[in-house]
Amino acid sequence: MTTALVLSGCGISYTSPTVSATGSEAPVRVVPVTRESVLVANRSPYEPQSLPAAFFQTAGTGSGLRGTGALPEPPYLPNERPEQMELRVPPEANTGPYRIGVSDVLLLATRTGGSTVEELSGILAAQNSRQGYTVRDDGAIALPQVGTVQVAGLTVEEAESRVFDALVRNNFDPTFSLEVAEFNSKQVSVGGSVGSSLLVPITLSPLTLGNAITAAGGIMVEDEQFASIRIYRDGTLYQIPLEEFFSRPDLQDITLVDNDAVYVDTSYNLDRALTFYEQQINVQSLRRSARTDALAELQAEISLRRAALSEQRGNYQTRLELGAEDRDFVYLAGEVASQSRYPLPFQQQASLADVLYESGGFPTSSGDPSEIYVLRSSSNPEEFGAVTAWHLDAGNAANIALATQMEMRPNDIIFIEEQPIVRWGRAISIIPRVIGIGSSVSNLNN
Repeated sequence: MTTALVLSGCGISYTSPTVSATGSEAPVRVVPVTRESVLVANRSPYEPQSLPAAFFQTAGTGSGLRGTGALPEPPYLPNERPEQMELRVPPEANTGPYRIGVSDVLLLATRTGGSTVEELSGILAAQNSRQGYTVRDDGAIALPQVGTVQVAGLTVEEAESRVFDALVRNNFDPTFSLEVAEFNSKQVSVGGSVGSSLLVPITLSPLTLGNAITAAGGIMVEDEQFASIRIYRDGTLYQIPLEEFFSRPDLQDITLVDNDAVYVDTSYNLDRALTFYEQQINVQSLRRSARTDALAELQAEISLRRAALSEQRGNYQTRLELGAEDRDFVYLAGEVASQSRYPLPFQQQASLADVLYESGGFPTSSGDPSEIYVLRSSSNPEEFGAVTAWHLDAGNAANIALATQMEMRPNDIIFIEEQPIVRWGRAISIIPRVIGIGSSVSNLNN
């Protein structure tokens, strides 16, 4: 129904817009908004627009630290007939018990017959998923629900006691044993004429020269009299003729220490063998500096990625502000806070309540809460643009809950009619103008 006040001949009229099933070029069907009709309205297919991929990407942490490459090849030493080689044995090493170091991997294991497996279940599960606890660069391991525990430089027994104290302080009463699963902090390099050059870890048991060579696949030389075993330790080069090594078990039982370099040489030239050890030192230094360089490169790469993503996102937001990107809109008309259009959000549905209250709602002093409509045109060509007017009667405030359930579709029009008293007030407000115009016309005729 449309309320109008008209003064014929003067061109003055007041028309109050309303929703009606008659008087429209397209068929109009008014459907009350109920729980059932909301389900029907929401069946209309709609896929919210998606944000560009740049809004889902992160700068990341790169693909990990880059490697330092293969070890340099040992120097080529031609076979020459040596003079009598001097036996130079390294001093006896007092290694003491094994002390845990950075990169070692520790495991907590429940002892047989332990009664507190349940209390340790979370900690054990965490270490299983991570294959144990690796000693970090700061010399600590991180236990769930406990925190960090400093273990570097401790013996296994000392570390077990310190972990036990940390668990007790955090209200655990565990029965467990601490084991070193992987020995990575102390190593001896073995190269030269052996089965395979490698780094041999030092474990709980002292590492002897014979065991280190055996771990590398044994000695591979054709003539023992031309070969020697050279040991580089703390800047000093020692050598053991191979014939004496095989004939003397005490030489095979020499204890090696961390950072020793063992080289099985087929040349007698001590100076040339020193080149191998200098290369080992350079490689170790290179690995340390490579880690620092890799971290710096990684930070630079992340910064570049972050800047590129920020630029892509900023460009897209600018295009949105300039209207250069397609958007889906819902339009607000009638007695609303502001007659405007509301952009539907990305990647999620918006309800009638979202649109109304995000746009400032409607003034109840002039808008009729019992006459809220969602006008939706049919996309079926056979219906010739028929309009369904979903009518929400929010005169009962409980029905506003239905507004939170009704989903919006592109090009929906939300229309709120005037309060009846406002309609008549506005119509009556033009009477003084009508009277004034009538008086002017009368004076002209006179």
